[in-house]
Amino acid sequence: MTDGTAVIGAGAWGTALAVHAARAGLRPRLWVFEPELLALLLKARENPWYLPGIRLPESVTPIGSLREAAAGATLVIVAVPTHVVRRVVAELAPHLGPAACVVSASKGIEEERLARVSEILTELVAPPARGRVAVLSGPTFALEVAQDRPTAAVVAAADAGLAQELQQRLATPTFRLYTQTDVTGVELGGALKNVMAIAAGISDGLDLGANARAALLTRGLAEMTRLGVALGARARTFAGLAGLGDLLLTCTGQLSRNRRLGLALAGGTSLAEWQGGTRSVAEGVLTTRAALALAGKVGVATPIASEVGAVLFEGKPAREALTSLLRRHVRPEEEPEDPAGAAEPGSVSG
Repeated sequence: MTDGTAVIGAGAWGTALAVHAARAGLRPRLWVFEPELLALLLKARENPWYLPGIRLPESVTPIGSLREAAAGATLVIVAVPTHVVRRVVAELAPHLGPAACVVSASKGIEEERLARVSEILTELVAPPARGRVAVLSGPTFALEVAQDRPTAAVVAAADAGLAQELQQRLATPTFRLYTQTDVTGVELGGALKNVMAIAAGISDGLDLGANARAALLTRGLAEMTRLGVALGARARTFAGLAGLGDLLLTCTGQLSRNRRLGLALAGGTSLAEWQGGTRSVAEGVLTTRAALALAGKVGVATPIASEVGAVLFEGKPAREALTSLLRRHVRPEEEPEDPAGAAEPGSVSG
């Protein structure tokens, strides 16, 4: 028997979360999209496509039906790539009970509607569950979570009581959870850092050095914060685990898919070539398009994201893109502020 916990998506992160949930004393159902992968999980108790070497605990039940995964679930963790969240949750939502809490573990922004994942969930689930939508984010490599290595993350919900409930349900001695009510900031931090990780991979791939990486991360954080504040987030959220913490991990860690994409781009590999050679999704690709569209709507300059976009979608050589950033006009580090303390939209250039 299961205990009413479902993890939707059996990529690396969803599989790791199912393993972690079992470690936290839950008995999760893990929804698997691909029939071939489901067969492998049931036979070998391991995910050879996305998380090889990690054995599924016996309390994890791989399952191929969204209806069966959702049946009686009071905790549903959505861990599918952002570009398929709407499609999957539209099919999942009719099977959710009124007591279900739905947690987004996806780190991206929907390109078509420029929606955050929690906004998609709130739109699609039935009214009783709309007040029980939350977000899980922070510096979390799937493999290290699955290996039970020390990790700290953030669970965010507009309802502080819900965040605390999830904190108690999901935390373990090696998986420390902090609570937040700034859902917008936590989600944007988790999404935008992937764009910066592509830039960091390009910088490292071009062997520009540690000084350049440090400057890129610092200005990248400023860019993320500037855009986040313009979209309604709190600036201080970006100094925490979901902002600075996730940025440092994803821009420097060897397990970062987005950083690896940047390294490949610096070496002359095209985006199409890189995508054709991996099953995994680099969320930063589509997030770059969405971030640039959002920045245009609110009038915020995003020079790093703009250059990443030029490399990804316009064929701009990686070295030329980094050179363009270095040649930008000099300016004060401190940014102008309005009376409310937020950076003036459109007034800063990063």
